[in-house]
Amino acid sequence: MIKFSDIKIGDYVMAEYEGKMWEGEVVRLNGDEKQVCVQTDVQEFWFSQDQLHAIPLNEGTLMKLSFTKQPNDDGSVKYMKGSFRIVTPKAGDFSQMEMWYREDRRHNPNVHFVHQLQNQYLDMTKVHLTSSPM
Repeated sequence: MIKFSDIKIGDYVMAEYEGKMWEGEVVRLNGDEKQVCVQTDVQEFWFSQDQLHAIPLNEGTLMKLSFTKQPNDDGSVKYMKGSFRIVTPKAGDFSQMEMWYREDRRHNPNVHFVHQLQNQYLDMTKVHLTSSPM
């Protein structure tokens, strides 16, 4: 379950309906009822907070978000999208990371899921992180 306050329009999430999971993009929020409208590949549908699940942050999801990968000589890996950078200690290890955009550097931000990365990216660049649907 994702906290309602952590969700922004444009975030990618997993929505659960009748036991099936659907990847989609948040397109509207209803703060009064704490419901989220998610556009899946099938249709737009409203979901309650307990039906939403986070997409884990990993190399595959970064590639889907159009990041490029650059291995470093010390074994660390740099993921890049424009001027935005993420460095992890080794490929596939997202337990620790550093991210930066111009002068804004963040060491070990609390980012474990795609929507958290999207929110950090938005905060740092003032542009929402999107790509083709997850």
